[in-house]
Amino acid sequence: MPDSSLFDSRHLPPIDMSRLEPADHAAHRPRILLLYGSLRPRSFSRLLVEEAERILTALGAETRIFDPADLPLLDTVPDTHPKVQELRALSSWSEGHVWCSPERHGTITAIFKNQIDWLPLELGSIRPTQGRTLAVMQVCGGSQSFNSVNALRVLGRWMRMLTIPNQSSVPMAYKQFDENDRMIPSTLYDRVVDVMEELMKFTLLTRDRADYLVDRYSERRASFTLPEAL
Repeated sequence: MPDSSLFDSRHLPPIDMSRLEPADHAAHRPRILLLYGSLRPRSFSRLLVEEAERILTALGAETRIFDPADLPLLDTVPDTHPKVQELRALSSWSEGHVWCSPERHGTITAIFKNQIDWLPLELGSIRPTQGRTLAVMQVCGGSQSFNSVNALRVLGRWMRMLTIPNQSSVPMAYKQFDENDRMIPSTLYDRVVDVMEELMKFTLLTRDRADYLVDRYSERRASFTLPEAL
């Protein structure tokens, strides 16, 4: 028998297979929130997110794109600010996210990071991102890079999200969109389709199980209170 003396067996029950294979499944369309990281009038991260939204809609998702314009810097206003409340409400509504940032000075933009910083790990009894699926993308002004998608994966882990394996990085983004702001056919576009298809599959696979998948021994143990002595 293994030595179990270091953990509290009261808070570590056997894996519940019924919660990994739930009998009831949500019937509504998967709810996907899309975030981008530039305020430029012709923002390529926004254009890429709009392409992703078209694909997700074709796959049966219900989508929302958050506009980061007028979202104040963190801690400069109370969290009751309308744009903060809008972002948090959309995150709570969602079952999956798409994050897309330009790469600037080797990492994500301040515009994008500010959106994530306004999403706390805990909001009352609700965790705005825990258990949501996540797909990450980036646009580059020059040659292809993966610094931003790597940074987004770190953020996704910190926000306790289920980040899918696939990702998209679009180099020289100014060459990848036509005069109508639509992405031109290419292997880069095909990768975006791959990523959105994978996100939908993972969202459908995990959304009925998300609460159980991210239910943690350490948190159960920390929240346990001994009954008062008789």
